[in-house]
Amino acid sequence: MNRKTLVLPALAGLLAPAVAACGGTDSGSTSSDAIVVGTTDRFTASKDAPAPLDPAYAYDVGTWNILRQTVQTLMIQPKGEGDPVPEAAEKCGFTDSGNERYACTLRDGLKFANGDPITAADVKYSIDRARAIKADSGVAGLLSTIDTVETQGDRNVIFHLNTADATFPYKLSTPVAGIVDPKDYEKNKLRDGFDVDGSGPYTMKADVKNDEMVDAVFTKNPNYKGTLQLNNDKVELRSFADSDAMGAALDKGDINVMTRAMSPEQINKLSNATDGKEDLVEMAGLEIRYLAFNTDAPSVKSKAVRQAMAQLINRSELVSKVYGSQAEPLYSLVPATITGHSNSFFNKYGDPSVSKARKLLTNAGISTPVKLTLHYTTDHYGPATKKEFEILQQQLNSSGLFDADIQGTPWSQFRPAEQKGKYDVYGMGWFPDFPDADNYLAPFLDKDNFLGSPYVNSKIRDTLIPASRREADRLSASSSLTDIQDIVADDVPVLPLWQGKQYVAARDDITGTAYALNSSSTLQLWELGRGVSG
Repeated sequence: MNRKTLVLPALAGLLAPAVAACGGTDSGSTSSDAIVVGTTDRFTASKDAPAPLDPAYAYDVGTWNILRQTVQTLMIQPKGEGDPVPEAAEKCGFTDSGNERYACTLRDGLKFANGDPITAADVKYSIDRARAIKADSGVAGLLSTIDTVETQGDRNVIFHLNTADATFPYKLSTPVAGIVDPKDYEKNKLRDGFDVDGSGPYTMKADVKNDEMVDAVFTKNPNYKGTLQLNNDKVELRSFADSDAMGAALDKGDINVMTRAMSPEQINKLSNATDGKEDLVEMAGLEIRYLAFNTDAPSVKSKAVRQAMAQLINRSELVSKVYGSQAEPLYSLVPATITGHSNSFFNKYGDPSVSKARKLLTNAGISTPVKLTLHYTTDHYGPATKKEFEILQQQLNSSGLFDADIQGTPWSQFRPAEQKGKYDVYGMGWFPDFPDADNYLAPFLDKDNFLGSPYVNSKIRDTLIPASRREADRLSASSSLTDIQDIVADDVPVLPLWQGKQYVAARDDITGTAYALNSSSTLQLWELGRGVSG
């Protein structure tokens, strides 16, 4: 095997080539065959979530990876990271010194894939629709700083914000801000099923079986007008039940590329192999894993119980036994590579200690062992999740202070149950909407947070988050961001565990794999092309 290990900076993009010139849809591949990409992401329509691909509802990495290929946004996060740049827009920017008025001008001649012209009114409709529907996924929270949307003519859109928000350009690069056609998306109702229409680089045709999308074919959109240069004409995204099936398909040549989620064993095998026709690309990632708490649940309502868990969990042992060099211990919701990070949990709790945990529970009058169940999803974050929770269970129970069970549930059932508050303690992952500390804090702690958490801290919501968003220089926001992280470490509404790298494996005739994922795990299918097998 030829092994490529590329560690792309999570933020700086110093190794990245320049962003492709605007307006390009020329394909770099002369082959009419689709490049086939494997994933273990599952795409299910259910009674609880009938509209998984509506931009006003979708809020997980898998569904967003569908929408980023098909639905265009005003701004986009560039290849190699850095600040967002105009995409459907020709230009965008704040027009006041207080970061409360943001204006965009659309590209001239912008069209939906069906040929209908896109106007400023369509942008306003799309944004207002997502805000009005306010889906229980919590995705509308990304648009919470918008007060009103104004249009001037067919090409100018002005966002009046209710508070300063220096992160707003990033938010306009997320799928919830995607431009949709009013003919296809009703104003006050989500679009059920797996149809997606927009003005992005591809159109999509879904293969659906038993309310699950098992395959999606992306075809170059001839009406696309934006910054991206497509290196292929067609890509097929194929969903697999598990990483073993996906790996076998790559070995047989049934697929060309393998993305998330590979098992640690697969990654190690690919890393150490010396022959074959597959390449492994390692990239910096901003994914985190954490435990979340229903702070109203009797078993964990006492802060002392959550603090005791924070005092006991040995992150280094957890990472070493499950993920090895593929992850690193995390002592804050904000990854170490993001401006504003603070090791708040380590600063408060230090190394794991049974005696300190016992003291916390004793002082709070908590009887031991504390009985609770740790819930995890069996099919969303990779096959190592079960082992991870077995180790967490062992760490808690070996202290004698907890009597913890673990229970795994498929994502299609897990996520709705979590949103309804049915789990006291549960494991989740977070792939950032954009690479800023705000996006590791506000989605968990602000009003209408995506977890539906009952935890409220008025200082965080009313003072610290708004203060951090006033700072265009994100380093200047560090004081407010550190205060938020310190409060989280004390109250423990969530308990960060680790941050991980990300990997792509591909047949050696596939090019562009170094940029197939960005640091936020955004799938960039347009980067893939065909070269020469070696």
